[in-house]
Amino acid sequence: MFRKCLASLALAPFPSPISISIPRITPVASQLVQRRSVHQVPHEGRPPKILITGGLGQLGIECAKLLRAHYGSENVILSDIIKPSQSVLENGPYIFADILDFKGLQKIVVNHRIDWLIHFSALLSAVGEQNVPLAVRVNIEGVHNVIELAKQYRLRIFVPSTIGAFGPDSPRNPTPNVTIQRPRTIYGVSKVHAELIGEYYYHKFGLDFRCLRFPGVISSDPPGGGTTDYAVAVFHDALRHGKYNCYLRPDTRLPMMYIEDCLRALLEFMRAPNEQLKRRVYNVTAMSFTPEELFAQLGKHVPNLHVTYQPDSRQLIADSWPEVFDDSDARKDWHWQHKYDLANLVDFMVKDVQENYINGQLQQQKLQI
Repeated sequence: MFRKCLASLALAPFPSPISISIPRITPVASQLVQRRSVHQVPHEGRPPKILITGGLGQLGIECAKLLRAHYGSENVILSDIIKPSQSVLENGPYIFADILDFKGLQKIVVNHRIDWLIHFSALLSAVGEQNVPLAVRVNIEGVHNVIELAKQYRLRIFVPSTIGAFGPDSPRNPTPNVTIQRPRTIYGVSKVHAELIGEYYYHKFGLDFRCLRFPGVISSDPPGGGTTDYAVAVFHDALRHGKYNCYLRPDTRLPMMYIEDCLRALLEFMRAPNEQLKRRVYNVTAMSFTPEELFAQLGKHVPNLHVTYQPDSRQLIADSWPEVFDDSDARKDWHWQHKYDLANLVDFMVKDVQENYINGQLQQQKLQI
């Protein structure tokens, strides 16, 4: 149901990236690239051609559906290094793209005449802590590649950031757009790095860099390794088994938003005229709640829901993150408004998980018998 809704309007475990292949740019080659950039014809008069990296994670597939509804299927290219499902291939163009292969990315941009680049490739917070070297390569070296690529070919580039870009020294309630950050996870460190390098390229080279700090994003897709993923996992466990073991304390308040609000914010931000944007990085959010509050709302749909609490290392991460996100700058500058509150979110999540996962699996089991 949710997918039909988006059309009308986690990350999976990340395989080891292919070896880095960043070409050495000589002064002459750099000048040639810059000349080509200066004389590039803008995409006025036609829809933008859009490349989505890391497209098989939590946001990529649904983002592609939303953008294709606005700009046409052939103008939105989904990419990743993971083999796609048949349904992904049937919904529009899909290509292999390794963000650590700079020359390969150049070929894609040139061959497909890319105008916008939406960069979703990343290892999330909990997964990144388990493999810091890989997180550095994917989250930092990968960002270097796409930022430089966007500069050379004059692309509009979107790189998402996160509540994880803040740390224990940041004000938590509310957390303003500009404040001390100093995160203590490699995920957060890499996101602060992305924000700063993008802003630097904007001021130094005029790069059209755009970045939204997202809160926990809730969708029906199975959780992919984030600290806020309890708010996804509980729907799957509650609807299947009637119980859930939560890895955060019941009073752990965190900012959240439903995926439809998240992707609509991205689209509205990408379409906003440059003169409306007073900064390149904005907080966006919809609500803040605790596990206890979410489970109470879900209990209206699963009356006998049994919840236990067993905080683990993710609790330390959550304790360093914002409790309430101040996104007043986004609401003022480009008129951001969320649509979903906690009650709406729970209603849609119950229906979506039930229809697309629980009922679908039961149907498959019947066919196998």
